[in-house]
Amino acid sequence: MTTFLTTFIGTALPSLLLAGRILIALLSISLLIRCCRSLFSSMGEPETWGFLSLSNGARYDLHHWENMIGRSRNADVRINFPSVSRTHAAICRDEAAQWSVYPLNSRSGVLLNGKHIFDCQPLHPGDSIAVGGVDLFFFPASQQDEVTQAKQRTRPGRTISPAVSLWLLTLIQALLLLQFVPDLTEETWLPITIGFGSLCLLEWVFYALYRVLRRTGYELETMIFLLVSIGFGVSAAYDPPALYKQLVTVVLGMGIYLALSLLLRSLRMSIALRWPLAAAAAGLLAFNVLFGERIFGAKNWVSLGPLSFQPSEFVKIAFILAGAATLDRLFAKRNLIFTLLFSAFCVGCLVLMSDFGTALIFFVAFLCIAFLRTGDFPSIVLMAGAAGFAGGIVLHFKPYIADRFSVWLHAWEFTQTTGYQQSRTMSAIAAGGLFGAGPTEGWLKYVGAANTDLVFGVVGEEFGLLLSLTAVAVIITIALYTLRCAQQARSSFYTIASCSTAAMLVFQTALNVLGAVDLLPLTGVTFPFVSMGGSSMIACWGLAAFLKAADTRQNATLSQKLPKVRKTAPQPEPSKNFFQQHPDIPIDQIFRKDGEQR
Repeated sequence: MTTFLTTFIGTALPSLLLAGRILIALLSISLLIRCCRSLFSSMGEPETWGFLSLSNGARYDLHHWENMIGRSRNADVRINFPSVSRTHAAICRDEAAQWSVYPLNSRSGVLLNGKHIFDCQPLHPGDSIAVGGVDLFFFPASQQDEVTQAKQRTRPGRTISPAVSLWLLTLIQALLLLQFVPDLTEETWLPITIGFGSLCLLEWVFYALYRVLRRTGYELETMIFLLVSIGFGVSAAYDPPALYKQLVTVVLGMGIYLALSLLLRSLRMSIALRWPLAAAAAGLLAFNVLFGERIFGAKNWVSLGPLSFQPSEFVKIAFILAGAATLDRLFAKRNLIFTLLFSAFCVGCLVLMSDFGTALIFFVAFLCIAFLRTGDFPSIVLMAGAAGFAGGIVLHFKPYIADRFSVWLHAWEFTQTTGYQQSRTMSAIAAGGLFGAGPTEGWLKYVGAANTDLVFGVVGEEFGLLLSLTAVAVIITIALYTLRCAQQARSSFYTIASCSTAAMLVFQTALNVLGAVDLLPLTGVTFPFVSMGGSSMIACWGLAAFLKAADTRQNATLSQKLPKVRKTAPQPEPSKNFFQQHPDIPIDQIFRKDGEQR
């Protein structure tokens, strides 16, 4: 009887494990679809912070903290009069609910209550703003208006429960753990079970914290935990004790995510920290150039006793924070000088370290920041051309880098030399098929840097191409979610920070995935949240805070304060300009929302 059971289990076990991998792939796709439905179904409700009224009662709502007035199609308040400049003025709100007007046309300026102004001036309810001979009257939303608006807006998580999504994720993690059960030993069972069990506990504790703080938007975090779970599966197959380190870095990353989310509530504090963070980042990179360790050709590691880390990963956070537009510099001339110099320093240090993949990622993020801050496409093309010229000079003095380009799209011609990693990766993916050969049957994990640079191939071989593509789809979904959020973000700071972060993560993923399968040169960068590596894991969690900060859905994120409910909210004293100039217009007409000029 014992022999029969042993034979039956030995025969049926591979089929059961295959069924488990099929379920992992299908449940992951289902989880991604749930998150997409929840994310994109409640993004059509912009916030209203006040409005501008024409003398005939027509109204323009102010949906952002910085609103451009002009004739341009991209203007928030578009006034299609020949006398109005394309970008004539801007009306801005700070986090203390104080409004100001910024004249942007240096020739004609702006008339504020009949007085010519050429610099920033505070605004009060009912103030008259004349741009190009068109009179606008300003009315901010009161605190009670904001509370009423918040109650009427849809909160995420009501139609698609985040708890159900989290249960799906827990089931996926259980199935991943079961893939290792047949081959567990006394040395491996403890780190694997503790790793997956602790990760499951962390995501539920994080969700409970959100519930306590009355936050219901948990889709981004759920997708990130899915990627981390896949990465844990890779680590468990290659080096189970490494899960302890991965678990610690996930905890540290979550801590940085929470800290940054709370910091980003205050634009003033974020702006104040940009200088010390930029200085610290510059010092860290300089230290890396002078005293770093060279591993796999790149001098991008620093060791302090038993700890080793990559400074460039942490610099990404400071780079985004320092590069995002700030309220005091948004409308200033030469507002890109600091960002340009800081970016050039960072990229230059990375080139000196021979970390060209990360240098490319920084440069793409800089281009995104520069374009969003200036809108000057020809200048961006010029900077890209200059960077290409500089890259040609680097290739001339460091010809070994050109070898990576010579093997590009020709990996099968150099299978034993420069194309060794790419050819093995493609072979492993083909061997894994749609649902993988299992974590214990994989061999690509023993190729150099497989669990970092070639992790897309490792996941494809062990768990199937379908799960690998799902992981890529998660990154793409996060980028699309960011673009949707950026359109309605409160401040341009959040818009630029989130979009440049998304560009950084997408480009990094593209370099990792397409480089591994020889569609791009192999540059040696990690797959966000999936590749082994503590520095990358912590930095990616920190960058996720910038993505979530642009989310304006009601009660969705810790980066946005909840409106304070007061029984009798104090109302600002309106200016008399509007009512004195137009006594014949009924007060209810200023609340018309058509925004049309007659």
